[in-house]
Amino acid sequence: MMTAQEQFAEIKRGTSEILSEKDLLAKLEKSIKTNKPLVIKAGFDPTAPDIHLGHTVLMQKMAQFQKLGHQVVFLIGDFTAMVGDPSGKSKTRPQLSEKEILANVETYKKQVYKILDPKKTIVRFNSEWLNSFKATDFIRLASHANVARMLEREDFNRRYKEGQSISLHEFIYPLLQAYDSVALKADVELGGNDQKFNLLMGRELMRDHHLEPQVCLLMPLLEGLDGVQKMSKSLNNYVGVDESPNEIYGKMMSLPDSLLRRYYDLLSSKPNSEVEAVFAKMNSSSLNPKIVKSDLAVEIVTRYHNSEAAEGAFKHFESVFAKKEIPDDIQEFSYPDSQEVWIPKLLVFLKFAATTSEGKRLVSQGGVKIDDTVVKDEKLFNMAGKTIVLQCGKRKFAKVKF
Repeated sequence: MMTAQEQFAEIKRGTSEILSEKDLLAKLEKSIKTNKPLVIKAGFDPTAPDIHLGHTVLMQKMAQFQKLGHQVVFLIGDFTAMVGDPSGKSKTRPQLSEKEILANVETYKKQVYKILDPKKTIVRFNSEWLNSFKATDFIRLASHANVARMLEREDFNRRYKEGQSISLHEFIYPLLQAYDSVALKADVELGGNDQKFNLLMGRELMRDHHLEPQVCLLMPLLEGLDGVQKMSKSLNNYVGVDESPNEIYGKMMSLPDSLLRRYYDLLSSKPNSEVEAVFAKMNSSSLNPKIVKSDLAVEIVTRYHNSEAAEGAFKHFESVFAKKEIPDDIQEFSYPDSQEVWIPKLLVFLKFAATTSEGKRLVSQGGVKIDDTVVKDEKLFNMAGKTIVLQCGKRKFAKVKF
């Protein structure tokens, strides 16, 4: 069994803040002494159906706790999702229907066991206790905080100063999340940096209920592939966990070298000692960053697909991008119009662009090639009987017959 100090070193990797480190170390020591695992809580509001690697950062940390022998509770905030977490938001979130929430829950449940051990994971829904609340219970809960304290929150404070609306139900959200910690008697709660206020509220509410307060473990928000903005589907800098093996591997290989260590710390399942050894070699120039990047890409594809798919994605990438070959499995399409072909419209037809506006942008940025030549003109003429190989970006290919 690892010592408390050794466990602490593993847990601290990649974290942005632990409140407090002294409390966590004391809990780990007590856990070893009593042979009783810590209760680790992480809540997820199923407010969107699509999950990308940024969403999995907390799950990876939960998996670390599992390997260290602690009890992980994957809390699905089906009740709080109907309220909407205001953390980091510039305006009130739209409230979801129960039907939308249940559909999103199925997506989350499908993905979580690709990271966590199902035999060691307890899945709970906060509707189990919050649905039974009466009006008096909500009033009693609201009495544990005041408006001045709520307005200390950076996002609420900013919205208040800018004259933006803050709905009363948004004030109740941190208290509902805090009560989840009371109900579960959590030893540690995990959350992103933007969740700090909510997690600290949990500590206070646990004290008010005469429970040992939880430790708040904050994780950074994962930057996207651009290396600047937070990973987001709307910014198109994301890696979706449901994407194809080739797409995941190819996107991971486009990661800037400067983000490699951060991605390893937040996403890799490799132990801390192994990660340290890898980067010591890379920093001494005895290991090529491309190999380090490829190893992480293989690990991610294996996690969300399997080892055979990861090997196939590696070979596909090497043949298409390293050797600049056309992939063997290129799809073929027949395009109905051959006299005057508008390329943005063709890109929408091939599903390489969602709209013709996006297609125009791809062409203007030099992101479209025909027969390995960058397209500069948006139109093709007299294409009857011709066949072309169209490439969009680095990973999308299509053979088009006119």
